[in-house]
Amino acid sequence: MARQLFGTDGIRGKAGEPPLDKPTAYALGSALGTWAKGQSSTPKVLLGMDTRESGPWLAQAVAAGLVSAGVEPHFAGLLTTPGVAYNTKHGPYVAGVMISASHNPYEDNGLKVFDHSGFKLPDAQELILEEQILQIRENAVVADCPLPLHPELADHYLDFLRSTFTHSLKGLRVVLDCANGAASHLAPRLFAQLGAEVITIANAPDGRNINAGVGALHTEHVRAAVLEHKADIGIAFDGDADRAMFKSASGGRIDGDAVLLICARLFHASGHLPGNLVVATVMSNLGLEIALRNEGIALTRTNVGDKYVLEEMIRSGANLGGEQSGHVIFPEFATTGDGILTALRVLEAMVISGKSLDELTQGFDVFPQLLVNVRIGARRPLEELPAVQAAIADCDQDFGSNGRVLVRFSGTEPLARVMVEGNDAARVEHHANAIAATLEQAMGLK
Repeated sequence: MARQLFGTDGIRGKAGEPPLDKPTAYALGSALGTWAKGQSSTPKVLLGMDTRESGPWLAQAVAAGLVSAGVEPHFAGLLTTPGVAYNTKHGPYVAGVMISASHNPYEDNGLKVFDHSGFKLPDAQELILEEQILQIRENAVVADCPLPLHPELADHYLDFLRSTFTHSLKGLRVVLDCANGAASHLAPRLFAQLGAEVITIANAPDGRNINAGVGALHTEHVRAAVLEHKADIGIAFDGDADRAMFKSASGGRIDGDAVLLICARLFHASGHLPGNLVVATVMSNLGLEIALRNEGIALTRTNVGDKYVLEEMIRSGANLGGEQSGHVIFPEFATTGDGILTALRVLEAMVISGKSLDELTQGFDVFPQLLVNVRIGARRPLEELPAVQAAIADCDQDFGSNGRVLVRFSGTEPLARVMVEGNDAARVEHHANAIAATLEQAMGLK
């Protein structure tokens, strides 16, 4: 059955419009509550949110649905996605719901569900919930539902993060870009407690400025702050802080691929990399694969999405995986990508080695790569678009083994993404734009 609500990262949309309206949020709570009652005689469900202005009313709607099913909601208030996952696993909760649209603008929001394991719900369970949600929302009447705050949940999460780091950050100057999101009241507090000199930007959320030109997708601001303050590292989170991007002291870009290399070297040196294996996605740069190979480490690729990275890690027993976009997963500590946890591991590599980020990424020669987004209407299978297939074939023939092309549909936005990678930047740009233009024309967009 084709999905109508759940994508690769929960239910996403524009807040106030289906599928992110009050009736749907209420129906999710009701359907999830019914499922929760089958798991426990006294079920509790945890709710958390990022800083979007739509978060509180969505939380109330989900809570109203849970109450209607006889389930007790607990509200963490502002918390990161990994913070919700952590508390769901280690607290008295059958499930957890994170209200966030991650890196999207404030107008969007989302509902992401975890079960007691701290993992996102399996696809099969999401499909069952979806069928029930579609039925329930037809006649949903959403009443007000007071939500007492449980601020101790944020403290529990910070205590956990501190427990994973046994070193001191004294002497290190750290710039944090909190994206005016969920990390704003957590990350500065944690890194200061660990001894770092902390300089914070984009940590004044107003409900509408989340991700607004700042954070993991706009790292020019953290770079400028690193250079201005002569910092050792810059860390930029996205809105729900499940990922992070970094800047070195020289202003160099340290993305998820570079983080995987840094951590793979750290773990490999200590004999802590089972199977000498790292899991990444089809988006990871060829340069990462080559650098890891030179270290005697294999790279396994999956479809785009941290969910699929995690599935492969579980299957293969890997303890390090992630995405170029900054989602990095450390299953020894967490069940989902965690930007703050990732930052701690990167800082750990710096402290143990005494090296800078630029030194830690030596040997990583990044192939030129360009990602072009094409806004689309109704999706059509790429196999039905001969002009697009011809443009892709032309790119493949031009680069051979020295390049890659990937065309896929976004799981969270109405976009087609064209990625071209190769050993010549001019040819990469030519082919990426040619494929994107052909795709746009074939889809009937102007």
